[in-house]
Amino acid sequence: MLEPSLYGIHKTNRKGNDLWGKNQFNSTFPASLACYMRDKDIKAVYLKVNEQLQVVAEEISIDDLFNTTAPNEEITFSFESKYQPYQKFAFDDIKGIDLVIKHGEEWCRPLEVKLTVVPDQTTYNEIEANWGAELVIRPASTSYCALGIAESCENDLREIRDIFEPVCYGIQHWDSKLEISSIQGNLITVLDIFQRRFCQKQKPFLMQPIWKTKGKSPLLADNAFDIFVWSDFALCRTFIDRSTSPQTEVNRFMRSSARLAKVLYDLSSTGKAHLEKIYSALTYGLQSDKEFALSGKITRHYMNSPRRVHPILPPKILTELILNGGEKKLSPERRFDQTIYYSTESLFNEL
Repeated sequence: MLEPSLYGIHKTNRKGNDLWGKNQFNSTFPASLACYMRDKDIKAVYLKVNEQLQVVAEEISIDDLFNTTAPNEEITFSFESKYQPYQKFAFDDIKGIDLVIKHGEEWCRPLEVKLTVVPDQTTYNEIEANWGAELVIRPASTSYCALGIAESCENDLREIRDIFEPVCYGIQHWDSKLEISSIQGNLITVLDIFQRRFCQKQKPFLMQPIWKTKGKSPLLADNAFDIFVWSDFALCRTFIDRSTSPQTEVNRFMRSSARLAKVLYDLSSTGKAHLEKIYSALTYGLQSDKEFALSGKITRHYMNSPRRVHPILPPKILTELILNGGEKKLSPERRFDQTIYYSTESLFNEL
């Protein structure tokens, strides 16, 4: 009897039940969806930064997303794994990222994976054209993002130092809210200069599959699934664009901008950065478990594609993605409010 499996995932560090757990399925299913779109020659939506620092929507093949033309059965999907080529840019252990793509001994692509629903809690009651998805970003996401940018610009570190040094050299205490808040405008300016100069070197970083429901209900819409891909530069725009805050404050977005500037400046100066120290010290009184969150009212302006509202794939593809009874391996959480909503409708109709 064939084991439950997911389309396209043959070589992986997750086997059996590890494909289907709550936290695991949120990354294994997106990988399978990407493999399916790849074999059907369906491109993903690619969000990238242009020279005007605007995030624009184009298309990207899954070959380019995976950074390999090898067939799915030859690719290794390593979940929650370290992308070893980036380790040389850090003094400390860079730890893992959601998904690492390898072909044999070739390191192809590290990817953050964010499976999100459309509409989210902030947009479901608006007209359908305004629906959006919430995106929650971890500190590990932005640190890997910075490492990827460093790799892309490895041969340009002297020029990068020239961009950042006029502002960063004079900073005495990077962990000081007062000092950083007083120069936040200057930090944003140099980040903008950097992105304009090197936007041609951006690359895919975050894979955001979306699943669309009928309004707030859990029922899938007729157009149910798609994949958006954020470049590393595009993801950075989400916090750089929102970094301005009152003169004495440093909000979460400005914190992310300061961390990015510090990492890039250190890398351009010494070739390596103390990532753990930077992320633990530069908190500015904010909780450190979450980098920042973007509601659907924000992400919809970046995910400016008709496919945000009209995903390209129907619900029936689930039968091609989840194989050999894999759906029976899923164990969704039971919530009391959900049980009341779906199980007692007849009781309330009798009143």
